[in-house]
Amino acid sequence: MKVFYGWRMVGAACGIQFLLAAFLTQALGLYIAVLSDEMGWSKTTLSGAAALQSVEAAIIGPVLGWVMDRFGPQKMIRVGMVMFSAGLLLLSQVNTVTTFYLSAILMAIGASLGGYFPLSVALVQWFEKFRARALSIMSLGLAMGGLVVPLMAWSMQLWGWRATAAGSGVLVLLTGLPMASIIRRRPEDHGEHIDGIDPAQRAAERANGTHAPAPAIEFTVAQALRTRAFWMLAIGHGLALLVVSAVNVHAITHMKEGLGYSVATASWVILIMTFGQLVGVLMGASMGDWFEKRKVAALCMLAHGAGMLCLTYGSHMAMLVAFGVFHGIAWGLRGPFMQAIRADYFGRNAIGLILGLSAAIIAMGQIAGPMIAGVLADLTGNYELGFSLLALLAALGSLSFMLATKPVLPDTKA
Repeated sequence: MKVFYGWRMVGAACGIQFLLAAFLTQALGLYIAVLSDEMGWSKTTLSGAAALQSVEAAIIGPVLGWVMDRFGPQKMIRVGMVMFSAGLLLLSQVNTVTTFYLSAILMAIGASLGGYFPLSVALVQWFEKFRARALSIMSLGLAMGGLVVPLMAWSMQLWGWRATAAGSGVLVLLTGLPMASIIRRRPEDHGEHIDGIDPAQRAAERANGTHAPAPAIEFTVAQALRTRAFWMLAIGHGLALLVVSAVNVHAITHMKEGLGYSVATASWVILIMTFGQLVGVLMGASMGDWFEKRKVAALCMLAHGAGMLCLTYGSHMAMLVAFGVFHGIAWGLRGPFMQAIRADYFGRNAIGLILGLSAAIIAMGQIAGPMIAGVLADLTGNYELGFSLLALLAALGSLSFMLATKPVLPDTKA
């Protein structure tokens, strides 16, 4: 039986997400904790590198969206893998703040060109009926990357952080490029159909009342920008990444300096969070197309806030475990829905640019999260105030998703 090519793309996207998560998203906190000790740089300085990555995403996001809509993703993702590898190799040679920032920018551009955004746009073009499932399976790579955190910590202790960064860069080059070659543009360009289902069969299913997606309504970029849903989704998504980015950058340092745990113990807490994330992703893959995604996202924002408070005041290990469960499940379940819900609302034709413009807004949350936590930690001597503020903002993000009801095209209104 022939396997729909879209599922091969899902597997490759999952693998690429794993590389990015294992060697950047999840590992960044380890590098920052080590560099803080070895170089003596302030938390604000180190947070600035994470903020630069988000600034870059805000600047080039709309351009990437336009390019994706017109030329497809494959070449872009290949270039992204090369640049991400180069950033890791440069990281292994860091001795100054300037070099550290340059390596962060290289890794950020590589992750933008070859990561979650272009991979999501590619899969959205290939799936409709199973869109949430496909995006959730892709996000398994992001979750599984967290499983590598204890291994990365062990590698840094055994061989040092420089050798770990260099080895990671080589692995990205050797494995990322072959996976990038699997990603393609639209199914129609390769003799395939969306979901692997012939349009005639899809029409027959609708005529017989069998479960099948309703015909998609296609928004232009201008029409999407005039809807409340576009802005509420962007604000809610930005507030979610406010917390996620702050956790990725500062959680290990907080557990080490503020709560008195070792880096090894902190990495195991991140592992618990990752298992929670895996559970959330699997929940999304199995049930994501059954429920109203905005309501699920709203509940996840409350879980993000609760998890953040558990991390902030986690004087007992049980509270850190609760953080890992709440934050991990919320991240894993909510994350894939962010792109799926936009495709459900606005269609496929202009989805690249719509997601790119959304990314420019969302990046504000990615920039602010680590900076708020880092600056307030330098001013107050700990992360309690900054993390508590982020927990409150996450809970408020629940309201944004509840307000993001499905839009209707002006000419389809009664």
